[in-house]
Amino acid sequence: MQDRDKLEILVDWLLKSTHTVIFTGAGMSTEAGLPDFRSKTGLWKQKDPTKLASVEAMNQNPEEFYEFYRMRLATLGEASPHKGHKILALWEKDRLIQAIITQNVDGLHHRAGSNRVIELHGTLREAVCLKCKQVYPPQVLEGESIPRCSCGQMLKPGVILFGEMLPQEALRQADIESRRSHLFIVIGSSLEVSPANFFPLEAKGVGAKLVIINLEPTDMDDQADLLIRGKAGEILDYLNKILKDPD
Repeated sequence: MQDRDKLEILVDWLLKSTHTVIFTGAGMSTEAGLPDFRSKTGLWKQKDPTKLASVEAMNQNPEEFYEFYRMRLATLGEASPHKGHKILALWEKDRLIQAIITQNVDGLHHRAGSNRVIELHGTLREAVCLKCKQVYPPQVLEGESIPRCSCGQMLKPGVILFGEMLPQEALRQADIESRRSHLFIVIGSSLEVSPANFFPLEAKGVGAKLVIINLEPTDMDDQADLLIRGKAGEILDYLNKILKDPD
């Protein structure tokens, strides 16, 4: 169990903060049974997911590209939000947190009940036409053939592929929330991916307290006002118990 002193400090900051932003990464989802996208597990059949999840793969090797995403959707279908996701949804309802910025595309925050979620890398909760931008449910990607829109163009998962720009509106919203924050809590992110990893420093730059909750060290540990080592769901559960029973 974590050093209770650190947890009590964070609870105190959480209660006193007027605008708290949560920033989540892959470590938030692994406890729900989803593999880290960059992990070298058997799920990806010894192939590099960073190459499969690319504009180049979609255009040059669409069969393998859609097989990869059918596999991702099947894995996601077996996963459910864990207690950490549900606690964040509860904190939003209780107005302890004002926004979640996430690098994850699995939609587990939404499924847990969170509403104010900014998805920096898009979402697997939908598919979109490359030409007319019509949005479809993700089930259209599950067939054996290459999915196509009613206009005839290919459909792509609603995620941001390697080779694509991040969604400008999501970046704008994340920028606004980071600049408004008094407390910025990173949960389960290595903080290696740009430009997403700029937001914790942006919050720090406007005077927010920066907290990093992660199993492993990150490149920004030296910037944090508070470091907590541990799994996302377990730490959030400990924090929630202290909130309910301070003694």
